[in-house]
This record gives sequence, C-alpha cells and structure tokens, in this order.
Amino acid sequence: MNPKIRIVNEEILSDNWYLLKKITYMSEAKDGSWTSQSRESYDRGNGATILLYNRERQTVILTRQFRIPTYVNGNETGMLIEACAGLLDKESPEDSIRREAEEETGYRIANVRKIGEAYMSPGSVTEILHFFVAEYTPAMKVGEGGGVEEEQENIEVLEYPFQRALEMIEEGEIRDAKTIMLLQYAQINRLLESRPRQLQILIAGPYRSGTGDDPNLIRRNMDFMNEIALKVYEAGHLPVLGEWYALPLIEQSGSQRIGDEIFDRIFHPSSVRLLKHCDAVLRIGGPSQGADEMVTTAMAMGKTIYRDLQEIPPCLSNLTVPSGETEL
Repeated sequence: MNPKIRIVNEEILSDNWYLLKKITYMSEAKDGSWTSQSRESYDRGNGATILLYNRERQTVILTRQFRIPTYVNGNETGMLIEACAGLLDKESPEDSIRREAEEETGYRIANVRKIGEAYMSPGSVTEILHFFVAEYTPAMKVGEGGGVEEEQENIEVLEYPFQRALEMIEEGEIRDAKTIMLLQYAQINRLLESRPRQLQILIAGPYRSGTGDDPNLIRRNMDFMNEIALKVYEAGHLPVLGEWYALPLIEQSGSQRIGDEIFDRIFHPSSVRLLKHCDAVLRIGGPSQGADEMVTTAMAMGKTIYRDLQEIPPCLSNLTVPSGETEL
C-alpha cells in the first residue's frame, strides 16, 4: 500500500445497482504535512471487451444499444456503437469475454488474445477493463446474439468493413472509448492484413525429456527442432529456440554438466525471458514438461499457440512450408 495515503473513512452513498462510496483519506504532501480529502468512488466490478475481426472479409463485428448516460449528456438518440463487452461476473476475463461474445453477437469464439488492460475512468470509477481480440468466421455463428433477455438487453449486431469503422471514428459515429482503442490497435498492428506479417516464433519441444541425459538422444531432439526451425524460416518467419539462446550462456557461465546449479539457474528462466519478445509458440515433438510449461506461460502472456507446423500461415509468397512429419 502507498505509505503516503491513509484511508480515514468509507461511507456508502448507494448500494442500489452497484456500490457508490464517499472515501475520506489523508495524503502526505512534499513538505511532510498531511491534508484531508474526500472523493466519490463507484465500484461496478471489472470488465472485458473484445474486437471480433475477419481477415478474409476485412470486417469487424460491433454492437449498438441504448446507453442512458450518453442520452443525458448530448447523445440525441442515446444509441451507441460499441465493441462487445461485459462485466466479469466472478469469471476469468477470458471466460467472461467468450460468454459475452456469444450472448451479444451470436459468435462462439474459441481463441481469444489479450492485448492489455486499462482503467477507463480513474477519477471516479474503479473498473479495470481487459482488452481482447479474436478472429471470427461465419462457421462460428451459433445464434443471433442480441444479449440476455432477463437482463433486459436489447443489442443490435453490426458487421462493418474495417476501413468503414475507422472512418466512423473520424466522423463521430463511433464515440465509445474502448471501441476506438480496439479499432486503433487493429489498425496499428495490422490485424486485418490479408497476408500475415512476419512472426517471431519460439519453438518448444523436448530437449532432455525421455533421454536420460544421453548426449546422442539430446542431439537427436536438437536436430529435430532445428529441422522444424528451418521449415518455419522457409515459411517466411523468424524461428527461435530457447536452446540457441540459453546453452551458450550456460557454457560461458562455467556449467560443468547438464542439470547443475548454473544450468538450472539459466536454462528455463532465459527461455521465459526470450518468450516475452516472441509473437507465438510452436509446440512440437513428444512429452516435455519444460515445453508444456512454456506453452502455459505463453498462454498467460496472450501469445498465439500453434500445435502443428501446418497451422502457421506462410508469410512470403515465394516461400512454402515443406511437407513432413512434425512428431518424434
């Protein structure tokens, strides 16, 4: 907690829909003196929002619904165009936004990717909003959407060309902050480019697993991962193996054998450090606790996970992915 802030009193002003409090607190000034201040804080829980986009059709899914706060503050119709969103309702952000996407838009999305989180109105509202993006296809449509009737939701589902949605920001037709942030993220990161950009892909597979530390079997595993790395390179992407990064560092640090103190201190942590700078993980080969942990860590970071070489889209038109086995 901040030692320069002391909460003195919390008074509940309203507990009708969500929780509105008047909070009195003391704050320490630069000269060491303390002053008392009071602010109102509205706690409605945390939420999540998502932009659904289709690269092939160059479209995005948005919604339109009546918002009374905008109606009493200059929005003549009260109707607002927004990205799908909702409160977490004791769920994880990922589970919540999948549920909201299906309820509001009718699309059942399997893979969502978190791109960040933000306090949306920190002067008065406690809410943290988790931001996601996900690709959708017509095959994912399982209902009409429109929201949940018992929650008195009346939501219109909209599908716009992506470029048109960007124009609507400039024209003032889209004025919702979270939606503007998601659309601008998609524009900056070129999410809807028809040809995928070059990715930095970390290859996660067995290094020591199942070898009994036999150097010949370890070499076999490395040869296999190097072979896959070449195919990833030929698909137009930048392959990375944690072993390429970690093993020279381990040797330079004076490690005497696999699994000694220096090896354990550097091997896995260095791969996690490398993972932060990669776009995706390709999980290949047989059982490996380390590779599985890398996938779990990557998922928590919101990285794309590929389970098969053929899932990776070619980046450069003059390069193709050679066919071949991807399992040991």
